[in-house]
Amino acid sequence: MNHVTKLSDDLFQSAIKLQASDIHFYPYEQQTEIYFRIHGKRTFNRTILTKQYQLLRTFFKFSANMDIGETRKPQHGSLPWKFESKDYALRISTLPHYQQESIAIRILPQNDSLPLEHLFLFSSQIQQMRRWMNQNSGLILVTGATGSGKSSTLYSLLEMEIKENPCQIISLEDPIERKINQILQVQINEHAGISYQVGLKAALRHDPDILMVGEIRDKQTARFAVEAALTGHLVLSTLHAKNAIGTIFRLKEMGIKTADLHQVLIGIGALRLIPITRKNKQQRSAIGELIDGPFLTQAIEGTLQNLPEKQQFKNLQRKAFAYGFTQTVPPQ
Repeated sequence: MNHVTKLSDDLFQSAIKLQASDIHFYPYEQQTEIYFRIHGKRTFNRTILTKQYQLLRTFFKFSANMDIGETRKPQHGSLPWKFESKDYALRISTLPHYQQESIAIRILPQNDSLPLEHLFLFSSQIQQMRRWMNQNSGLILVTGATGSGKSSTLYSLLEMEIKENPCQIISLEDPIERKINQILQVQINEHAGISYQVGLKAALRHDPDILMVGEIRDKQTARFAVEAALTGHLVLSTLHAKNAIGTIFRLKEMGIKTADLHQVLIGIGALRLIPITRKNKQQRSAIGELIDGPFLTQAIEGTLQNLPEKQQFKNLQRKAFAYGFTQTVPPQ
């Protein structure tokens, strides 16, 4: 077991030093390949013997309170980890396939509290989102692909609000990606009967000023989020959608009426991360396709064919290249 612990610590330390967000294991009959996702790109790290991987897999499942004897069904769990005085939450998921049970690990830093100024590339977009938070009620949605910075943006908005306007904030998350003081964070646990619907009902009885719903996944959650906004709460949430206008289509597909969208939607921010260099350090910053006001009204009505030029992803990326930020080939 000491050998397994040493191997796991070495993997996690390597991933942290390389600023990896995920670790992927690809097991085969004799050998297992390990990949890191670094700045959004899947990068080969090393190969270990599958016998070593099997011990490592058992160690991860046991530490994350999974059923180590269950290999036919997907499972997920999490475990805390510390490195160089910093805390991390490791979100572990298993996926059975025809050769071996695969594992993926998402690395969630717990001490990194980044203000919006460090997350977004353009200050005008930061100010736009800050104005959304001045509303007393309504729905703010942050959308984008997995790993595009949705949760980090919501956390930063809430931390900004705590500093500027102390209020009662409740979040419903699956999982809780980062613990924040002065926010009541509720872990969704379907097995224990705590679904988003149950959690939302309970949260509304707790007199919140702001509700954060980790993700709108289905019609019931969408309906509850809209109803909470209609009853005088400021609601922040995420949704998987390709772009800002696509978010409107998703909500309508979930049964949200056009009249309700007009009443509750404050703004939609569809995010994308692009690689930049700041102070000789490589990182990724967000650019947003943000819509509110008249453009949001047109999008809800279905009359907005194209966003204004300054709000299109490609033009924002070109603008970033004009500033000399990115290091990759600009979009055509």
